Amino acid sequence: MSSSTSSSGSVVKKVKMGKRVEKMLKDKGGSTSGQDNGDDDPNKTPEPYICTGIFEADFTEFCRRNLLKDNEIPAVVIRPKPPCAQAPPDNKSKDSKDSNTSKDPTPDEGVDAANQEEAPPKTYVTKDKYAYFRPVVQVEMENEDKPTTVTEIYIRGWKIDSLMVGIFKQCWPIIEKLSVVNLWNVNLSEDVVKEFASFLPQCQNLKTLVIDGTWCPEEPWSLLIGEDSLLTSLSLRNNGITDKGAVMIGKALSTVKSSNKNLVSLNLSGNKITDVGAVAIANGLRMNRVLLSLSLANNNVSDEGAKKLGEVLSRFPLTHEEVVERRKLLSEKGSPDQGLLKSPPPSRRDRDRPGSVRSSSHMDKTDKKRDKSSKKKDAKKDKDDTTKGKKEDKWKKGGGSRTSLAGAVSQPTANADTMSTKTSKGKKTSSKDKRVPESDSPEILEAINPLLEQVESMDNQLWIPGNRCLINLNLSRNKITDTGMKGLLLAVQYQITLLNLAPSPAMKGILRMSLTGNDVKKTDETYVKLQEVLLARDPYYKPPEKGEGDNQSLAG
Repeated sequence: MSSSTSSSGSVVKKVKMGKRVEKMLKDKGGSTSGQDNGDDDPNKTPEPYICTGIFEADFTEFCRRNLLKDNEIPAVVIRPKPPCAQAPPDNKSKDSKDSNTSKDPTPDEGVDAANQEEAPPKTYVTKDKYAYFRPVVQVEMENEDKPTTVTEIYIRGWKIDSLMVGIFKQCWPIIEKLSVVNLWNVNLSEDVVKEFASFLPQCQNLKTLVIDGTWCPEEPWSLLIGEDSLLTSLSLRNNGITDKGAVMIGKALSTVKSSNKNLVSLNLSGNKITDVGAVAIANGLRMNRVLLSLSLANNNVSDEGAKKLGEVLSRFPLTHEEVVERRKLLSEKGSPDQGLLKSPPPSRRDRDRPGSVRSSSHMDKTDKKRDKSSKKKDAKKDKDDTTKGKKEDKWKKGGGSRTSLAGAVSQPTANADTMSTKTSKGKKTSSKDKRVPESDSPEILEAINPLLEQVESMDNQLWIPGNRCLINLNLSRNKITDTGMKGLLLAVQYQITLLNLAPSPAMKGILRMSLTGNDVKKTDETYVKLQEVLLARDPYYKPPEKGEGDNQSLAG
């Protein structure tokens, strides 16, 4: 009975969703299938399809145009959600019902009340035979009544080949609100991963990508976080990533001349990364100042990888290539743009003449022009002095420049009198129009290149402070001993000391570090001290109040 009711409910829900899609397509003037006009002439090439933004309709249409049968097209369904907890019953309503039943108790009312009680919510959904194994595309929407509001797409347990990724390439960039794509056990090939990396930047709002439980022998995962990537969160759990893939991911995080500027969270737990891969990822953190959370849990990282991570988090010496790049950046920063200070190129007659000497003919011509123009302007100035004298004084106080505060776009002098511009002394002119031009808006400050930070010379090497932007590091269930713990402890202590000397709201250093399940005893002195230091920095930790301990001791 339960299976029939649940299956009928799912069918009704799917029919309702299909009706909504058809209604939206009719309003937009589209069609649900591309075979309505092409049934009479099979050799006729179909007209190009224009995406409507409705994922179910566009996906189905592109599948049909790629000669997939109706029973081969994965269904687009709403992702099932766990049942909501029932609200607690109201005591007042219970008391009123009890009072009413006590006044006029009848056996029939008791039977009806028992029948009217709602059944407890189910935590499972039954399906028809083999329906569970059919491929489907699960979606989540902001509003289920509006098919254009798809925000998340989930695919579970079926292979995505080149044909299907080509269909996704045409459908996904049109979905305006798509922000999450979650793939699990989808058996991707190298070409499919490259295709994903090529069109995912076209999805402007897509920020979270999850590809878990998917093995790829070539391990081209670094392509997903290239320079054009807009992803802020990437999860690659249980994908069998070895040191080969970890080295490429480390280079994608940063090199001497480039760095990923968007990725905030990277999850590489449950893979096969050893010290070689951990060192490569640590090198990727040298010049990266965007990544906030890194997980290397359940891998094969030991002391060498832990010490390298601790070195990058504290301070490290610059390599020869980094020193050369630092000198280039300092030279570009120290020498201002001299293009505006250069004099115009000399004329043909003046090439052999020194720059300070000018020809007499040229001086005579300019003097005559000045005399004529000055005579004409004197009469006009006498008339305009009384009306524009105040404005000219204010303009002179402002520095006489016609450029905006940002120095990007020049403003005409007529608008300068009506706009409120800030003078060099901090005074404001009177304004009729209080609207601030776009060029006067404050500019967004770019992140400082780590190579331009203050250096310290030791042992004929230049040392710079390490990465203090990473706040969460997960190294649990690895092979780190007390030797690696010492390196991590020194890194955290150095960050605390540096933060006390020069507080920075943007670079607070490690706040949380997971180290459970490693090859170290919980009673080890270094491990206990590291846990105490991290516990004091954990933003979610609330120390017990003083009164609680006294009350417990008195109660005992």
